[in-house]
Amino acid sequence: MQVKIRPAEPTDVKAILALINELALFEKAPEQVINSEAQLLKDGFGQEALYSCFVAELNAEVIGISFCYVRYSTWKGACLYLEDLIVTEQHRRKGIGKQLLLHTIEFAKSKGYKRLQWQVLDWNTPAIDFYKQFNAVIDDEWLNVYVPFN
Repeated sequence: MQVKIRPAEPTDVKAILALINELALFEKAPEQVINSEAQLLKDGFGQEALYSCFVAELNAEVIGISFCYVRYSTWKGACLYLEDLIVTEQHRRKGIGKQLLLHTIEFAKSKGYKRLQWQVLDWNTPAIDFYKQFNAVIDDEWLNVYVPFN
C-alpha cells in the first residue's frame, strides 16, 4: 500500500468535506457541520487562504486529511493549529494518520512555527493514545471557550 501525502488541491474539496462529515458523525455531532464545498474552496484556495490541508491519497482516492491553520500565541509567537486529522474508517490503524501527522509536524517546523497544537475529545482514548506516541502534552488545565454566532 503506497500512500502519498501531498498538499490539497481545489479538486479535493469534495473529499475533504466528506471526511469532515465522517468525523462529525464519529464525534456524534453530524448536524453541526454547516460548511460547504463552496466555502471550503473559497477559504482554502482563494487569494487569502485561511487554512492549509494535506491529503493522504491511495490509488487516486483521498483517504485522509490534516487540516490546519496559523494561530498566534502572544507568549510563543506563530504556531500551527491542527483543526482535524481524519482518516477514513476503513483505512485507520494502517499508519496513515501517523504519516499525516508527521508531515504536518515537518511542515510546521519548516515554517518556523513554535509548536503544533490541537484538541482531542476526552472520551476519544484511541486518539489520545495515538498522540502520546508523539510526546504530545495533553493539557487538562485549560477549558475551551467560544462564542457562537450562528
